Amino acid sequence: MRNPWICISLLTLFFSLFTHNSLAALPTVSSNQTLTGDQTLLSKGGIFELGFFKPGNTSNYYIGIWYKKVTIQTIVWVANRDNPVSDKNTATLTISGGNLVLLDGSSNQVWSTNITSPRSDSVVVAVLNDTGNLVLKPNDASASDSDYLWQSFDHQTDTFLPGGKIKLDNKTKKPQYLTSWKNNQDPATGLFSLELDPKGSNSYLILWNKSEEYWTSGAWNGQIFSLVPEMRLNYIYNFSFVMNENESYFTYSMYNSSIMSRFVMDVSGQIKQFSWLEKTQQWNLFWSQPRQQCEVYAFCGVFGSCTENSMPYCNCLPGFEPKSPSDWNLFDYSGGCERKTKLQCENLNSSNGDKDGFVAIPNMALPKHEQSVGSGNVGECESICLNNCSCKAYAFDGNRCSIWFDNLLNVQQLSQDDSSGQTLYVKLAASEFHDDKNRIEMIIGVVVGVVVGIGVLLALLLYVKIRPRKRMVGAVEGSLLVFGYRDLQNATKNFSDKLGEGGFGSVFKGTLGDTSVVAVKKLKSISQGEKQFRTEVNTIGKVQHVNLVRLRGFCWEGTKKLLVYDYMPNGSLDCHLFQNNNCKVLDWKTRYQIALGTARGLAYLHEKCRDCIIHCDVKPGNILLDADFCPKVADFGLAKLVGRDLSRVITAVRGTKNYIAPEWISGVPITAKVDVYSYGMMLFEFVSGRRNSEQCEGGPFASFPIWAANVVTQCDNVLSLLDPSLEGNADTEEVTRMATVALWCVQENETQRPTMGQVVHILEGILDVNLPPIPRSLQVFVDN
Repeated sequence: MRNPWICISLLTLFFSLFTHNSLAALPTVSSNQTLTGDQTLLSKGGIFELGFFKPGNTSNYYIGIWYKKVTIQTIVWVANRDNPVSDKNTATLTISGGNLVLLDGSSNQVWSTNITSPRSDSVVVAVLNDTGNLVLKPNDASASDSDYLWQSFDHQTDTFLPGGKIKLDNKTKKPQYLTSWKNNQDPATGLFSLELDPKGSNSYLILWNKSEEYWTSGAWNGQIFSLVPEMRLNYIYNFSFVMNENESYFTYSMYNSSIMSRFVMDVSGQIKQFSWLEKTQQWNLFWSQPRQQCEVYAFCGVFGSCTENSMPYCNCLPGFEPKSPSDWNLFDYSGGCERKTKLQCENLNSSNGDKDGFVAIPNMALPKHEQSVGSGNVGECESICLNNCSCKAYAFDGNRCSIWFDNLLNVQQLSQDDSSGQTLYVKLAASEFHDDKNRIEMIIGVVVGVVVGIGVLLALLLYVKIRPRKRMVGAVEGSLLVFGYRDLQNATKNFSDKLGEGGFGSVFKGTLGDTSVVAVKKLKSISQGEKQFRTEVNTIGKVQHVNLVRLRGFCWEGTKKLLVYDYMPNGSLDCHLFQNNNCKVLDWKTRYQIALGTARGLAYLHEKCRDCIIHCDVKPGNILLDADFCPKVADFGLAKLVGRDLSRVITAVRGTKNYIAPEWISGVPITAKVDVYSYGMMLFEFVSGRRNSEQCEGGPFASFPIWAANVVTQCDNVLSLLDPSLEGNADTEEVTRMATVALWCVQENETQRPTMGQVVHILEGILDVNLPPIPRSLQVFVDN
């Protein structure tokens, strides 16, 4: 019995060793070493891996490259994106005819590097570099980069890695494309692509179907692409643009090579930059362009309509349905929609005399490629389209008739507060309107009965509920409550409990009829009419974030304009930082979290709202603290409310002295970077616990910001800068990070300042930054 068991054990050991070797990662692919099944090709440092993969629930297999150490499989390159294989165990990746080729189970060539002057199989190998670049090169240890016979960086799919390039051949004017996947489960060539402008403008373009341009980066100005302000964070990326007689291309690298970052031409039609967060084990979206999904041309396909503030973004126009529901379930809308019912004019066998009709869709951004025809009124315009079976839709704007003969593309439903839209009349089959006519009488009867019954019931309920309560709220407008002036006068005890006063008015504490405590701001210098005031206030009311003070309602009665906010029991940050009125001294951990929360709130205003909201008066007095010391940015949106046009040069500075950016008085248009500057000046006060305007006692410099700048740039002891009341109890790395961010934020040249979104990433420890130069504006600050 012992011998058989020994044999079995030896066989098991042999089998396990054989299996282990067959699955071991390969260092190269050659004519003698092919890749098949679950085998992979690993880069020397174990950063990238190549092998067969199967996306989603499909049965197709592809040769791809992914990050080895990232827990979420992230494909960065696909060889056979348009020609999958069905069985990875019979398909092989090998060297044949001097090329790297993929063969299916029948030894048919599926994909090849297609080198025109191949070498002998025995002297060629494929190697995966730690940059994610798959190269075909001579089988010679001394071979350099210039000896590469072929490299995947010259044939990128949807991902642009550090060290790669997206080039333009200056001789043939043929661009290299970065092209999206068809959808998240199909790496086939999609409709959206990024290319360097063949016309030589030195700008990158995003195109739909390689024909319709809908975004440009702007020209390279020597440092960045002019319309991509995110590139100004040049202490994270090393950018370069190369031009010579043979080619032009943009490339980039990371100053910190340990950061994993990638640019992707996404299935959404947006170019996106991601960075890997090791702490949370997920990819973080750093920026994307175009910012709005509906700015992507034809994102919803033919006869599809895109709506920015809805999920999903795409819906079919009335009378249409998704052409491929399965694709729509994968958020692939490129196939668009098709008619539910064929047009009467297209049905040659129909004996029905009914004519096709039109459905009116109001407030639409009209599709392109219309034809203008002569027409005196909307009736004539409709008749022209109705009598031509090829006409799909028409629009009439008072003196111009536009008709569409092609399938409708790039149709967008605008929001209610956007008045730039027009009514689009889409042709539908006659049968689409029959049921509506038959149901009208029944609907009218039902509606009348229901309305009468509900009216009586509501009248009784309102009488019962309102009678015992003190009148407080007159109406609800949008998401806001509309208050009467007398109600707010009573709630604040005739405005007797004053909380503070700022550039936009005084704030008073009040208690509503439901016992909730509020802060009531009496506005001053309001130049707008009531309609515009209500529009702007409702816009502010829709902006909600955990780090923004919530607007609950407003009052407009004659010259009296008031705003009602949530009350913050711990008051404003300046009270705690500068220890006024016996306020609590904040420990370092709390200060850091307040700085981070404030940055998140400002980033939301700048980058996440439909229109960028510039605060214009960022300072500790406008950072309020709730019961848990969670920071809330106050007074946002009020700059526009008082009639300030931030697109023009500002001559009357409305910010607070010691926090205002140099461009306020330099005669240039104001951007969100003025808030970044103010935030940076405020960060110095987080560290020091005193106002920047105060003289430094016992320090080597008269101004704390100058002192901090010298300490940080010379890598001295940053804890020497710390608020004495903290007694040195702070995280040195966090103090250094905060002071460094502050210096970057107050750079005189606004293009060198980070965005608030980037500030958040730096404070979170996601991004590392180099030492900044000492801004000249700080010296001016001292002189003043």
